[in-house]
Parts: sequence; structure tokens; C-alpha cells
Amino acid sequence: MERNEETVPLPPSPRESLSSLRARSGPDLFLVICRCFSVVTALTAILCIAVNLLSAIQSFKNGSDVFDGIFRCYAVIIAVIVVVAETEWGFIIKYWKVLEYWVGRGMLQIFVAVMTRAFPDYSSKQKQLVILENVASYLLLACGVVYVVLGILCIGCLKRAQQKKKTTRVQAIKDLEVSCVLL
Repeated sequence: MERNEETVPLPPSPRESLSSLRARSGPDLFLVICRCFSVVTALTAILCIAVNLLSAIQSFKNGSDVFDGIFRCYAVIIAVIVVVAETEWGFIIKYWKVLEYWVGRGMLQIFVAVMTRAFPDYSSKQKQLVILENVASYLLLACGVVYVVLGILCIGCLKRAQQKKKTTRVQAIKDLEVSCVLL
């Protein structure tokens, strides 16, 4: 009587399962897209900072409109807050909870865009500066509108959940590595 031997696969060793888990846990496309959009928004806010600084220097240099220069300085300060909020630095998020939510970020970006667009000096010889102000303000306005719309659709909550899931996964892999070393 022939015995029908079936080979039963052995369960993978902890190290093999750990390496396969690492291979499956590639970068999350959604989080990558969110990070890219955040970088674009930060670069646009930096452009607004530069434009507002140039406008403030022009205002103070000519002495024509000191109030416009002061207004531009406030725009620079608030644009710096936009840039820092895009880095998602824990200190800022901890004390300004509204910036954790995409609607709040979007409203701040729209505010900076409006401040950048306000009081253009069309009579100036510096038409390039006016064009740069318009480009910077409309780009940041577009980023702000996208943030507000996606915030209303709760995409920000989805992003935070994905980040938490990824952090939990990374911590579980580290814990498995430590337990494998101990074995």
C-alpha cells in the first residue's frame, strides 16, 4: 500500500515573516500625495513671504506708504505660520489646534493670499513685482481652497488615521525585531 504523502508547508520563521511584512509595508500612496501637496503649499507660502518682503522694502524705501509696509510685515509673519503649519511641527499643532484641521489651514492660507493680493501698486515701475504678487496670491488661494474643500470632505481625518495606522505598523515591526533578536 502506497502512502500518499502530502507535504505540509512549515510555518515561516519569525525572521521570514518579519521580512515579508517589511516588504508589504511600502510607502502609502495617499500619504505620499498628501506630503507632496504640503510641500507645494509650503513653497507657495514661501513665495508669498518673498513677495511681501519685497513689497514691504519698497514701501519703506520710498516712504510712500508706511501702512502698506506694516501690512506686508504682518503678511510675512502669518505666511511663516502657514509654512510651519505645513511641516506639522508638534509644537505648533499642540498649541494651535485649529491648524491640525484642514479647514483651519485652508482659511489661514486664503487669508495670507488675500493679504498678498491687497494693495497692489499698479502705478509703480515694478510691474514684475505686481505680477509676482498676483501669481503667489492665486497659487496660495488655490491651495487654501483645496484644503477647505478636502477638509469639509474629512480627508484630513483620513490622513491622520492613515498616519496613526502607519505609526502603529512601524512600532509593531520594531517590537517584532526586538522579540526575534531575543529568540
